[in-house]
Amino acid sequence: MSTEPVPSTDEERLAQLGYQQELHRRLSGFSNFAVSFSIISILAGAITSYVIAMTAGGPMAITLGWLVVGGMVTFVAFAMAEVCSAYPTAGALYWWAAALAKRNKAAWAWFIGWFNFLGEVAVTAAIDFGAAITTAAFLSLTLDMKVTPGRTFVIFLVLILAHGLLNTFGVSLVRVLSDVSAWWHLIGVAVIVGALTVLPDNHKPISEVFFEVRNATGFNFAGASVYAVLIGLLMAQYTYTGYDASAHVAEETHDAARAAPRGIVMSVVVSVIAGFVLLFAITWSIQDYDAELHTPLNLPPAQIFIDAVGHNVGTFLLFICVVAQFFCGMASVTANSRMAFAFARDGALPGSGLWKRVNPRTGTPTNSIWLCVACSTLLVLPSLWNNAAYAAATSIAVIGLYIAYVGPVFLRRRNPEFVPGPWNLGRWSAPVGWIAIVWVGVICVLFVLPVWYPITVANFNYTIVAVAVVLGLATAWWFLGARTWFTGPRPNLLEKAAHGEQTTPVE
Repeated sequence: MSTEPVPSTDEERLAQLGYQQELHRRLSGFSNFAVSFSIISILAGAITSYVIAMTAGGPMAITLGWLVVGGMVTFVAFAMAEVCSAYPTAGALYWWAAALAKRNKAAWAWFIGWFNFLGEVAVTAAIDFGAAITTAAFLSLTLDMKVTPGRTFVIFLVLILAHGLLNTFGVSLVRVLSDVSAWWHLIGVAVIVGALTVLPDNHKPISEVFFEVRNATGFNFAGASVYAVLIGLLMAQYTYTGYDASAHVAEETHDAARAAPRGIVMSVVVSVIAGFVLLFAITWSIQDYDAELHTPLNLPPAQIFIDAVGHNVGTFLLFICVVAQFFCGMASVTANSRMAFAFARDGALPGSGLWKRVNPRTGTPTNSIWLCVACSTLLVLPSLWNNAAYAAATSIAVIGLYIAYVGPVFLRRRNPEFVPGPWNLGRWSAPVGWIAIVWVGVICVLFVLPVWYPITVANFNYTIVAVAVVLGLATAWWFLGARTWFTGPRPNLLEKAAHGEQTTPVE
């Protein structure tokens, strides 16, 4: 049992972990939940990736698949939350890995950190690219704009630049917009579900909503339908990403040891319930499956809205999704930049001295914000010539993030000296943790598999290439030099005191 005194304030607990309070601590427990809930964003991930499950698996992958994946992700969230409560710091996943590893602490922190960074960049890219697809469909319906890859990419650039600017203005603005976002999502889902329940003249049979299987992947071997359903689970698994944001903004949250883990868990649980209701309503309202799958709008849910409730109401429902996805992208840049800031604070990114700087006026890591914007933009560039780019970005996000999510959980299971925080699982910790670990192993194999046949340059799933490149570079860098100087998290409290810098809490 730990003999350390129980800290009475968030700043004291952060000091125990070795850091001075630098970021402004202005987020409430609800705001912490709202950031993660906004990044999960069922009105973003479930809408923009709906085509993945519609193509691979059909209604079964959409509805029952959502519930199966949601159940497994809840185990992951519970296991992560327990570790978060013990270590409420912006470094989050890679910091936890260093604290929990019994041996090779720096190596564990290095590789978990790089997977986390890859996943954060990919999820930001996928969210804003998905938002661009939705916005392009909305503009097509309202301004009769033809949807093309080039125009969609330009819309993506506008969105991600706007999200960079909003985050640059300070955490107070992010807090307000995140709170608004949470309510927009909940009310928006209620409006969409209500309209799709009452207004359509026809609905699919309930049995088809749950059990119909579709396979438009091109694979036709024995068992191809089962393969398609499994590939289609990417829709749900991708949507359930980003809830580590509650941990990354822990240094900006009041009562972080309780509020941050609650934010992780509740963002997932609320998303499972609200997302299922939303996906059931959309799938129930399908009027012409093949026509809506191949819509020129390039967004099947948009065509489903129009066909089910008419042009004007359908366009309004799509507008609800456009706004929700804008909020989602903004919150993703917030979490992404905090992770990059913390990683740079410990010297792990090239040019760390630049990326770890905090703007003294806004209390935000401005340079890290724009680093993340630039990296996400590079990841989306292949969309100009690869029609599988969005699916690849979602797969990269899932694999990068979930390896980073479950790494500390695995280390916690192997560390009998772990001292739980005020939010913990008690005797359920071991079974919950091992279920989470096994599930992540399954999806890491599943989502690097081919999604189309025949395989061509235009539809190649380059997930395995992107993951291999980042892992290869991180490994090479580690053995060629980083192992001699990277020692894991670098507490800055004593360093600042030694240089005579302020070490009092920042409000």
